Amino acid sequence: MPASHPRAPQRVRNELRFRHITVASKTLVAGVFWRIEFTGSDLAGFNSPAFDDHIKVFFPENAGGELALPQMTEEGIIWPNGVRPAARDYTPLKFNGSDSLTLDFYIHDGGVASSWAAAAQPGDRIAMGGPRGSCIAPVDYACQIYVCDETGLPAFMRRYAEMQAQTVHLLAFADESTGRDYLGELPNVTVSWLGSGAMQADNLAPLIAQLEQITLPPDEYFIWLTGEGEAVKQLSDYFTRHRGAHSDFVRAVAYWHQK
Repeated sequence: MPASHPRAPQRVRNELRFRHITVASKTLVAGVFWRIEFTGSDLAGFNSPAFDDHIKVFFPENAGGELALPQMTEEGIIWPNGVRPAARDYTPLKFNGSDSLTLDFYIHDGGVASSWAAAAQPGDRIAMGGPRGSCIAPVDYACQIYVCDETGLPAFMRRYAEMQAQTVHLLAFADESTGRDYLGELPNVTVSWLGSGAMQADNLAPLIAQLEQITLPPDEYFIWLTGEGEAVKQLSDYFTRHRGAHSDFVRAVAYWHQK
């Protein structure tokens, strides 16, 4: 499929705005996510058109601390005192169109965002920006393949709610009990649970063996690869070089990098 194909995902730019948001509620989901609902009048005008959009979430140094929003100038984004706070990217899971935004924070040791989420209480405020850009992929590609670890499950959950496909494969580096608890029933999806913590560049042979068994049609496909950066790159190369997939229909995004 050529790059000019009308079915290729379309990239759009969004107005960049920074907002304060306030914790309204917090729930433990599937034992591995803190689901936090945020509210705030700053959410007016927020828009997230793509299932794997990313917003930048900024965290204060101390639990319950307050962050001042940056100034947007002709020279760029200027933070107070020249200090940019710690930040991580997150997928908007739900937005009510006016003043309520839900994010799922994956729980792991030593993470800035995970530690903040564990200590978060209703009334705590943080800052966010974006999404700056979106990649909007049609929901009805006939064949769709999704590879991710736990960090990609919120985006897949959002995609699953909208997708229309003849064939859907989810290959997730997560424990089956966790994945099923988090995503619920997935009728008409062929799922392979590959185990938590196993998404590593030198550990892809079993996954690629499974991918070899999936027939990729000459057109009408969409492939979504997320998780550890080097693993994602190798999988992208596998599809584009070995399987002949067109790069416009392979969306590969590193969510984190192995240290």
